[in-house]
Amino acid sequence: MGFGRGKVILLGEHAVVHGYPAIAVGIERGVHAEAAPAKRDLLRLEPWDLALEPDPDGREPLERAFSAILGEYEDRPPLEVRATVELPAGAGLGCSAAIGVAVLDAIDEALGRKRPRAELGDAALVWEEVFHGDPSGVDNAMSAVGGVALFVRGMPLRPIHSNKPLCLVVGYSGESSSTKEMVTSVRRQLESDPERVRNTFAAIETLVHNATHAIGAGDLIALGQLLDLNHTLLASLMLCTTKLDAMCRAAREAGALGAKITGAGGGGCMFALAPKRSEAERIREALGSDAFVAEVSA
Repeated sequence: MGFGRGKVILLGEHAVVHGYPAIAVGIERGVHAEAAPAKRDLLRLEPWDLALEPDPDGREPLERAFSAILGEYEDRPPLEVRATVELPAGAGLGCSAAIGVAVLDAIDEALGRKRPRAELGDAALVWEEVFHGDPSGVDNAMSAVGGVALFVRGMPLRPIHSNKPLCLVVGYSGESSSTKEMVTSVRRQLESDPERVRNTFAAIETLVHNATHAIGAGDLIALGQLLDLNHTLLASLMLCTTKLDAMCRAAREAGALGAKITGAGGGGCMFALAPKRSEAERIREALGSDAFVAEVSA
């Protein structure tokens, strides 16, 4: 059974596209997939009830991404891949990367191929490029490897260890978001006002470095404060929405140590840091029925 994790970026999204560091975590909610020889290549996705053939010029990104993945394999039989998706699409949780990693993992298994998880994540970048144009690579890397890690574009993941797990409560705004459009928006701001945006990126980098130390020391209070500051900086890049802001406030009022948007912004998800697992349920209730708890060992 192939598997790709969802991911949450703790700090550093958007800046990471431009070479700055980010901290991300892999969660245990994601995508499961199986592959088997068939009469023709086919990708089935549940619960969306989709059945797609690979097509490098297809209208659907999934058709083009599936074609790109299959192009990595030589001398293989036609394959039918069945994937079950447990993540909302376009929500900042790395859904597309999780599908890509799960599909690759399932095909590897069907063909008897074994490779390290990090290599699997690298291979999934061709899938991500179809969806996001110029992805940082953090989504596919974390989907394959999991845990908590510092990511810098073009460099191997650097795991971050702590004696305390991170208990996150993830809430979905119900607003769809396009990573490609949000990344383009920030790039345009960078071109039109480079000093302001680069200062924002530098401030985010400082938060990331401080958060690395906070996680290593198990200082959840400091980490929560850094999350709030990162949320404010992302909002200054016009990446937040009224709904996401309201959800972050509701989480803090329910006892969260900090809360912020995650991923591209402009919709999608936010998350909150709970003091401990026993207090996470109250925060989850404050965020609505689509919210869920994700505990990550650092």
